[in-house]
Amino acid sequence: MINDNKLYILLGKNIRKYRKLKNLSQDNLAYESGVNRAYIGYIERSEKKPSIRTVNKIAKTLKIPLYKFFVFNDEGEG
Repeated sequence: MINDNKLYILLGKNIRKYRKLKNLSQDNLAYESGVNRAYIGYIERSEKKPSIRTVNKIAKTLKIPLYKFFVFNDEGEG
């Protein structure tokens, strides 16, 4: 089982990974999702703990299923 702190670290890494795969900057993702740009950075660096609603907005903007942010490989990496 992953502890809460590690969960947010892995979530942030996955959000960054999918954002980059879609060739979006933090600014673009923020604009398209309606989430503050600084907050996107905080989430990716696991400095803030976003609500599931915020994570869902990001997933919709990236056009990926929400669950993908919570799929981690065997080493616990995103």
